[in-house]
Amino acid sequence: MKKNLFQFLKITMGSLRDLAPVVIVVIFFQFAILQQPLPNAAELISGLLLVLFGLTFFIFGLEMGLFPIGESMAHAFARKGSVFWLLCFSFSLGFGTTIAEPALIAVANEAAQIAAEGNVVEDSVRSKARYADGLRLTVALSVGVAIVVGVLRILKGWSIQYMIMGGYILVVIMTAVAPKEIIGIAYDSGGVTTSTITVPLVTALGVGLASSIKGRNPMIDGFGLIAFASLTPMIFVMAYGMMF
Repeated sequence: MKKNLFQFLKITMGSLRDLAPVVIVVIFFQFAILQQPLPNAAELISGLLLVLFGLTFFIFGLEMGLFPIGESMAHAFARKGSVFWLLCFSFSLGFGTTIAEPALIAVANEAAQIAAEGNVVEDSVRSKARYADGLRLTVALSVGVAIVVGVLRILKGWSIQYMIMGGYILVVIMTAVAPKEIIGIAYDSGGVTTSTITVPLVTALGVGLASSIKGRNPMIDGFGLIAFASLTPMIFVMAYGMMF
């Protein structure tokens, strides 16, 4: 209990330190440059406190629950020795965490609204919902494939540099031929996948797996899955745009 309390206070101080630069910048420009008082100061302070405690609880929860469960499952699959089930789990983890990403949901809904306004899809609730769902499923599928490729890289010891370079070369080539309306969405999709839910579980999976396999270095081989999760949505979404 005392250990958890100490850890919580430590994380709170870390969150306060991380938020301090943002607060300083806002206050400086508000008073020194704009030379205006803060609007709704009480609400802003309350909101800042909620952000502070929300960030603290989020990080505390990651360290208590998500990181350990990701690493323990990676160790368990490595001991089981079944590559098939490990790859199934990797795909399911990537797909499941991405489809639930709040950032992806927001981007997909906004993209559907803009697509309707630009006459790309019919301006109806059903059409916009289908467009948003199709985009989310495409991105989630791409991340599932990305995690599978990343896990295979750890198992086989492939070089991440050449795989990433080859992926971005493909992105550049597809950018030249993909519809203009989908390029920006594709690029943003690569960013929103690496958010609050996906990152901790995928990182824990990679580090746990690399720690469990003889001859693999967790620092060298355990990281890099997030890079694949950022890269493949750009490819898949541009392909989605070219097909549909």
